[in-house]
This record gives sequence, C-alpha cells and structure tokens, in this order.
Amino acid sequence: MPRSGVYSNAHLLGVKRMSLTPTRLTWRLRNQRPRSLGLWTPPKCLQTSPIPPRQPSPELPTCLLCVCLTGSVYCEEVLPDMTAVPPLPKETSYLYARYNHIAKIGNADFADSPTLKRIDLTGNMISEIEDGAFSKLLLLEELALAENRLVRLPMLPPALTTFNANHNQLRTKGLKANAFKKLTKLAYLYLGDNQLEAVPHLPESLRVVHLQNNNITAITDMTFCKGNTTRYLRTKMDVVRLDGNPVGLGVYPNSFICLRTLPIGRYY
Repeated sequence: MPRSGVYSNAHLLGVKRMSLTPTRLTWRLRNQRPRSLGLWTPPKCLQTSPIPPRQPSPELPTCLLCVCLTGSVYCEEVLPDMTAVPPLPKETSYLYARYNHIAKIGNADFADSPTLKRIDLTGNMISEIEDGAFSKLLLLEELALAENRLVRLPMLPPALTTFNANHNQLRTKGLKANAFKKLTKLAYLYLGDNQLEAVPHLPESLRVVHLQNNNITAITDMTFCKGNTTRYLRTKMDVVRLDGNPVGLGVYPNSFICLRTLPIGRYY
C-alpha cells in the first residue's frame, strides 16, 4: 500500500488506486490534467432564492405604542404623535389616551369595543365627534373630553354617570335640547370654561354640576326647579357652580328654592 501522502495526492487527481505503480504514478502526475480549481457550484438542492428587499414595517400595533394591561389601555403622550383613536384589544374596559393629537372621533372608532366602561381623551385636539361615535357603548359610565376643541356634542350613551367637557368651545346651540335630560344615571356633569349662554336641561340624578366661566346671562325658575311648585326638591344635587358668568344670581331668588344649597356664584 502506498504511503498516505502519495495516495492522497493521487486520489485527489483522480488516479485509480488499483492501477498505481511507481512508473505509472510518475507518468500520470506529469500528464494528467488537474481538476478545475474554480469556484465550487452547489447542487440545486442547496441553492437558495435571492433575499427579497425588505418591505416597510406595518403600522405598530396598539400594545407596542401603549401600555396594555388586563382590560385597560394607557396611551398617554404617545410618540410618534397619535392622531386617531387606536384599535383596541377585545374586552377593553378602560381607555386612557390623554394629551395626544387626536382630532376626530368617528362612528367606527369604538364600534368594536362594546365593553368600554371608561374613556379619557383629555387634552387632545378633538373638534368633531360623529353622532353615532358612542352609540354602541351601552356600558360606558365615564367619559372625559376636557381640554379639547369641541363646539358641539354628539348623542351620549345612556349609562353615563360622569361626563367631563371642561375647557372646550361649547355653545348652547351645539347641545341637543335633551342632551343630558335623558341620562337618568348621570351624577357628575362638568361643563366649565366653555361658551354656553344658558344652563342646559339637567336630569334628576345630578349631584354635581359645574358651569363656571361660561356666558350664562339669565336663570329662570325652571332652570333647576319646577316653577311655583314648592313641594318639588332636588334632593340629590349638592354642588352647583355658576361663578365666572355674567349673571347676577341675586336677581333670581325663587330659582333655587328646590335646591338644598345655593349655587356658587355672584349674587350682587
């Protein structure tokens, strides 16, 4: 058997092992054309298709931009700027999307979130809310729209207990006639720092109503009470704020006879 070094070299050159003799090996090493030393071409089974160019990343899911806990979504001061209501996970009960750049609430924004109980959109740029935006939120109890740019309100869901629209641009003509009257569970109503010219119709369930810093110029004996009916009492209402309005409350002494406490405001 030839030495390993000789055999290995001969084998690499394609020399048959059984035909080797010193003379033949010398002749073959001199005359055999060496195999190509070019680049190795892999078999087809190992060849791969070219890597396709990277596609742009899709929009990030809500829970990568916000903090999602069980039943709650926190989207406060999101970067990059959040300009629309984000899609919510199923079974979301609480949404906090304060201090973003949301400009409009459409009918489809909450259509797939019927489990919502609280929505806080304070400090956005909301100037328009479509009338049916909250129509499917039959469980919604608390709605905060303070510090936005609203001039009118849509239909509000019937189960509301707290509604906050302080610091907007609401005018009386932007409120439906019975916007709050039909909300039989509403206990806390905040409409301060707007441009209202009159007190809206208020439900019997109210405990606190803030109407400070508006343009209210007059009060009637029907605003809070029922005219000359002295037996009627608003037993649930504890706080009424009318300070910062151009109305002098002392001019209307019979307008508050049904209240447990006098409204906060100017009486001279």
